[in-house]
Amino acid sequence: MELSSHGPWTNNDAPHADVIMSCRARLARNIAGFPFVNRASEAQLQEIVNISRQVLLGNRVADGMFWVDLPHATERDRNLLVERHLISKNHAAAEIRRGVAISGDESLSVMVNEEDHLRMQVLAPGLNLRLAHERINAVDDSIEQAIDYAFSSRWGFLTVCPTNVGTGIRFSVMMHLPALKITNEIERVRRAAKDLHLAVRGYYGEGSESAGDFYQISNQVTLGRTEDELRREFEEVILPRIIDYELKARRILMERNAALLDDRAHRALGVLRTARLLGAEEAMKLLSRVRLGAHLGRLSCPGAGPGPGAAPGAGPGVDLDKVNRLFLQVQPAHLMLHVGRRLGRDELREARAELVRTTLGAA
Repeated sequence: MELSSHGPWTNNDAPHADVIMSCRARLARNIAGFPFVNRASEAQLQEIVNISRQVLLGNRVADGMFWVDLPHATERDRNLLVERHLISKNHAAAEIRRGVAISGDESLSVMVNEEDHLRMQVLAPGLNLRLAHERINAVDDSIEQAIDYAFSSRWGFLTVCPTNVGTGIRFSVMMHLPALKITNEIERVRRAAKDLHLAVRGYYGEGSESAGDFYQISNQVTLGRTEDELRREFEEVILPRIIDYELKARRILMERNAALLDDRAHRALGVLRTARLLGAEEAMKLLSRVRLGAHLGRLSCPGAGPGPGAAPGAGPGVDLDKVNRLFLQVQPAHLMLHVGRRLGRDELREARAELVRTTLGAA
């Protein structure tokens, strides 16, 4: 299995890339005539895999599609796919017949026999939900030419989870919200999201914790709404409010204590450039501080834009593209891929520090 050096979500020129790292449109579908995954026999699960693989690889769904048979994949390769957000943790850990089809550019993946028979998703950098939505619809139409979906004239597309019944679509964004975390306003965002029927999850989605001040925010209800209605409300009403909330918090921090922000960013960069041992959580936290400092103009950084209150001669330079890629590359499976062998806990910390020092320029 060969993957690119970074995912399709690290474009600093994408809309609102300072706050939204990436966005995703996901569809849940089930094949008519088969029980749901949790009720299907081994033989039925294998038949679902066979049908899906043939359609996904032979129906020109996307360029360069390749298949990963997860029961036969190594633990490292399964974890690589999780770290790249191409499959879920549950899909990686399950012990049933299952697989995933991935496009050559890794912007599309279709999980087979996860919670539903088909979980297809399109990833795009920044706030590009319209683009992701258009592409996932084209993929869905292509698959539906060869597969009959389980559908009810009353309820819409039938899915295992009731919150997906209806359109079966889920829109989500990966948001970088360090200022709201620093100002202790993130819990207010969680409460407001709950009132708006949104889910706020960690870096790896359901059941995970925030890492590097990243949060996945998605719609929860699909029944009774069209896909366009859900996307427009999410993209044009809800997300701009959260973006403005984060940017306002950044401005307040700049106005009240720019020296503290400078210290956080420069101290984090100093540690990253000199550390000999780095844990994953610590690396994510420090990279988050560097990313915030770069976008605020407190660090000299190509691609970050001027930022509010940019400091003249903003200190040591850092490549924001490299910072964004490091959020992925410091994860355990990617480190093992980089080194070329399995690593123990202490070896991971040493390899992580060496990679970060090399990437950011060791002092």
